[in-house]
Amino acid sequence: MASVNIRSLTSDSGLIQQPEEDDDSPSSAEESPTALKKSCTEKGVCSLCTSRQPTIGDLLNDEDLLYALRIKLDPSHPTVKNWRNFASKWGMTYDELCFLEQKPRSPTVEFLLRNSDRTVAQLIGLCRLYQRGDVEKTLRKWVEDEWPERGRGTYQSNF
Repeated sequence: MASVNIRSLTSDSGLIQQPEEDDDSPSSAEESPTALKKSCTEKGVCSLCTSRQPTIGDLLNDEDLLYALRIKLDPSHPTVKNWRNFASKWGMTYDELCFLEQKPRSPTVEFLLRNSDRTVAQLIGLCRLYQRGDVEKTLRKWVEDEWPERGRGTYQSNF
């Protein structure tokens, strides 16, 4: 009987998670990182490099976008979903939500920083879930207008 480390199956919130499988073997030679890198360097540019989905970390470099998101998501209103709903959906506890509200920085920015590895598409999914078309529109405009320029490295990163 194989032993299982219980700690690896539980998250910080105490919920049980499925064990992750380590499958480093590519299904074909064309999908291997070496093959993709070779393809990219042979052609000079590859579609994977230019079509990478933007992450929340990428949008954190845009002060104008952050300002717009803070204006839309920071206010607390009983009938309008805000940063608290988004953060709660992505697993933040009540105590964490209260803690973020006490910080001097915008709670929306704090929420985004904690989820900087997620994609903007995932954030847009939350906007749809909570019927925040105004935020979705702002994010889509950024993805369509700003991200193509930033994705090509024409903007300097603030980090």
